[in-house]
This record gives sequence, structure tokens and C-alpha cells, in this order.
Amino acid sequence: MRVLSIIRDCLDALLHPSARYDALTRARHRAFMAPRLLGSLAAFAAFPVYLAMRGAPTAIEVAAFAWLIAPILLSWFLSRTGRYEGAHVLSSLALAGLVMTVAMTTGGIESFAAIWLVVVPLEAALSASRRVVAFALALALACTALLIVFGLFDLLPASDASTAARGIFMACGVASATLYAAGLAFGAESLARTSVSLLYVEEDRYRLLARNMSDVISRHRRDGAVQFISPAAETMLATQVTRLLGHGLFDRVHVADRPAYLSALSDAARGGEARSVEFRLRRDAPRGGERGQNRQGDFIWVEMRCRPLEQASDAAASLEAEVVAVMRDVTDRKRQEQALDLARTAAEQADASKTRFLATMSHELRTPLNAIIGFSEMIVQEDALMLDAARRREYAQLINDSGQHLLSVVNGILDMSKMESGNFEIAPEPFAPRAALINCCNLLALKARENGIDLVTHAPEDLPVMNGDPRAFKQIVLNLVSNAIKFTERGGTVTVSAAAEGARLVLRVTDNGVGIAADDLKRIGDPFFQAGKTYQRRHEGTGLGLSIVKSLVALHCGEISVHSRIDEGTTVMVALPLAFSPPVQQPPNNIATLTPVLRSASQDQNQDQNQDQNQDQAHQVKKSA
Repeated sequence: MRVLSIIRDCLDALLHPSARYDALTRARHRAFMAPRLLGSLAAFAAFPVYLAMRGAPTAIEVAAFAWLIAPILLSWFLSRTGRYEGAHVLSSLALAGLVMTVAMTTGGIESFAAIWLVVVPLEAALSASRRVVAFALALALACTALLIVFGLFDLLPASDASTAARGIFMACGVASATLYAAGLAFGAESLARTSVSLLYVEEDRYRLLARNMSDVISRHRRDGAVQFISPAAETMLATQVTRLLGHGLFDRVHVADRPAYLSALSDAARGGEARSVEFRLRRDAPRGGERGQNRQGDFIWVEMRCRPLEQASDAAASLEAEVVAVMRDVTDRKRQEQALDLARTAAEQADASKTRFLATMSHELRTPLNAIIGFSEMIVQEDALMLDAARRREYAQLINDSGQHLLSVVNGILDMSKMESGNFEIAPEPFAPRAALINCCNLLALKARENGIDLVTHAPEDLPVMNGDPRAFKQIVLNLVSNAIKFTERGGTVTVSAAAEGARLVLRVTDNGVGIAADDLKRIGDPFFQAGKTYQRRHEGTGLGLSIVKSLVALHCGEISVHSRIDEGTTVMVALPLAFSPPVQQPPNNIATLTPVLRSASQDQNQDQNQDQNQDQAHQVKKSA
């Protein structure tokens, strides 16, 4: 074994660099060089023995021995150039030339050496080239024809060997040719075994890649039908590979993404260039899932890169264009993109809120400050202006009113900032909501009379005691009622009602004022947002009233809804739990869900009908304020 290893290492050192990186090519070069080098070395070793037994050789015998050394030159040619087919062509010429030389001197076609012409195409078969085999076959037939022709026209020298000697030579020729052919057969079998083992190694390698890659590799027809798909699809889609063949994969593509999916495959097959597309695939629900889970599974985002499959011939490519695709699950990336979009939208809303805040505060802060500064300067200059006591009291009252208004604006901003930062604390305790509601309405009754508005309250005496923050409850009522009075024209009506519905207290504030547009209704409750354009405002305010109400209701785990129509009025409904308990703080969940939800037209129509019914059911119970 050590000798064979040494011989293998020596042969590998003689290989051309182009044959050192492919196992099959390396085996073929080694199989070509090894027998020729060993045969030439054997000829060198046998030549002295032949001389001792034969005596002085003839010119033909010297030429024959010299010809047996030619394989060394062939091995050198292959080692230097790496041209495997060319080396086999030269080897066929050398073997045919040797056979022709011996046969022409030993009887022509009847020579023992003529049988070796059969070996010429057999040796060429090891080249694995049809051109080399065809050349060797033509060469052997030409040599045979020449020997026959030379024999017919008596152009060959007469053989002086006896019949017995010719029989012995013929037996030796057949035996040696048979042994050489057997050696060629074993060499061919060895190369075939090497090729099969390398094929198994490659198959195992590709099978390992296909089974362990997270990406899915598939082969498609131009119409999207799947011919092959790697086992990674079972992990990605939680289904068997056999269910994805044909149009099984297409049936799982989201309906809205199917045109893009088919267009990518068709463009790749027709255009000859790689294409990339993102689409959604339905993933089966895992077995043994939670009860009530969607049996159809959910959708995942997939990125597919497809390119045309290289065909063996142009005719096959024109008949059936196929595409190879690589699919990758990009759901996590889509979630990150959605999170970035949400963050970008939040940043844009924050920037818009800042703009609205500056636009609003420029009016709400300057007006009372100008009044305070102006009237205080007039009081300072009372000697020059000759102000009497009544006028000074009037100016002092205006300064006080402006200061109170400024204080309310600042308090609203501070309360809103506390609620947004989570530092606003509520202190729940049992209290009577009816008394708090009537008290708030009484505080605003004078303002309603001054504006010519009829304030109607409906608070049943059997309202149960509720648990909550009474200060927050009063602030909710005051903000809602004051907003209703502010945006109701003279002669209008504002109705405030409260009722216990199940385990909740439902508070409704209804007016027949200017109403709110549908576009603005979506943004009602955002900080510093006011319906209509800022420069068209006819009423003072910071836009924080309803935002504060919304935050206070959320702190009490309640619900708020607003229904309004232009020039018909607005209804605000607040539902608060009668037995409120502070919820346990949970860590925020920032994971976005990308499961597509398809809504039918009937669902949208039912939702619009429910909104209209809720708006038309406002209570119209009046009580003298």
C-alpha cells in the first residue's frame, strides 16, 4: 500500500494544473499516464535481457523498442499541456504505427501483430470523447485496409518463420492483445466507479444543502407550475412538499399578489434575466394549536428571486422555458419596515402637533398676556390717565380674568403632558355621579344663558354610586359641556344625560351646533387639534379639551365615541365602569402583526348602519336649567 501511495504521489506531481482541482479529470489523467510510464520502464528493463538472448538486434527491432519508449513522450505532452483528447489521438497514432511496422515485417494481415489493431479504438474509448473514438476507429480500419492491399499486391517482404513459429507468435499476439484489452476494461471500470462515487458525493452534497438550507429552492414552468421544490418548504409553510407541486404553491399565494408572482416567473422565462418579487404565502396552522385559532393559518411575506434555467440545447429551451427560484421568509423584515413606517408616521404627527401647538398658543397666550400687560400699564399710569376707582376695579377684573384664562391654558398643557408621559395619577374612591354631574351643569348654566343656549340635564335619582376619581369625572363633564356650549349657536340646545347600563355609567352630551366634518372626526381627540383650519377659528381654545377627556376616560378603562354631522350637531358618549380598579401595569408590546385581513363590503355596510343608528338614538330629555 505504501508503494501504491508513493506511485500515486509521483503521478499527482506530474499532473497538469488544470487537472488538479477536479477529481474525475485527475483520475483520467492518472489512468492515462500510469500504464504508459510503467510500460516504457518495463521496455527499458527488458531491452538488455533481449539483447543477451537474441544477440545483435536488427534495425526493425531497434525501431520497435524505440517506439515502445514513445509513451513517455505522450505522458510528458499531457503533463505539460493538459490536452487529454490530444494525448489520446497521439497515443492511437503511436500504437497504430507500431502495429503496422511489426505487421508489415511479419506477414501483413496474417501477422500476429494485426490483432492489435482492435485495441486501438478500445484504448481511445478511455478518452470519453466520440471524436477521438471515431478517429481511432478510422485509423484502425485504414491500417487494416493497407495491410490487405499490400498483401494482395505482394508489396510486403516474405516471412521466413515456420508454420509452428507463426502459430506461437499468433497465440502470443492474441494473448497479449486480450490482456491489454482486459487492462483497458479494468481501467474503464475504475473510471466509471470513480465517476459514480463522485456523482454520489455531489448528490449527497446537494441533498445536504437542499435539506438544511432555510431558503426554499424550486423549479417552475413558465405558467408557475412547480416541478421541484426543496424540503425547506415544509418548515416554511408547515405542509408536505407533495402538496406544493403543480399549482399547489400558486394556490397558497395571496390573491392580491398572484399577478406579481406570475409576472415575475413569466418575465424571467421570457427575458432571460433574473427577477425579484415579494408576495404573501399562506402558511398552515400548526397541529395542536390553540382552540379557536384560524384553521387556514396565516400569511407570511416571502421574497422570491428567479432566473431562467439553462437548457441543454436551444431546441429544448424554445419548447419549454423553465425558471429556478429561491424563496426566503422576510416576515421579520416586513415587521421592521412596518415599525419604521409607524415610527415615521408618529414623528410626522408629532411635528404636525408641534406646528398646531405653536399656531394655537400664539393666539391663546398672547391675548391674555397683552390684556394683562396693557391694563396693568394703565393702572400704573392712573395719575396721568385720571382713572377713578370704578375704572381701576374694572381693569383689575380684566387682568384677573386674563390671568385665570392663562392659568387654565397652562394647566391644560401640563395635564396633557402628564397624561402622555404616564405620570398623571388618579385616586379612585366611591362618589355619587349624579351630584357631580348636576354641580358641573350648574357651574356652566350662567355661561349657557349668556350665549343664549338652553342647557338641559337628565340625571335620574337612582344613579348608583360609582368608584372612580371624582375630580377626573368633573373635568370630563366640564370639558364636554363647555365644548358643546362653545360650538352651539345662539338659540341652540345642549343636552346632558347619564344612565346606568349594566356595569357601566353612560354619559351623553348632545348639541345641535355646527357639527364636525367627517375628515376632522377621525382626528378628534388628538392633542392641539381643532376642527377646521386654525386661521378660521371663531372660538378660543387650545384644542386640549377633548384630548384630556379621552385620556381620562382611558385611565378609567372606559370608552368614548363621537358622532357628528355638519350643521346637525354632535353627540359625545362616554362609558365608565361603575366599579373601577386600577389595572396592573404590563410591559409594552411593540410587535407588529402582518396578517392580512380581508373585509367584505357587507361588513363595511353594517358598520356604517350601526354608526347611523347610534347617532340617531341620542336622548332628547329636557329639564329646566
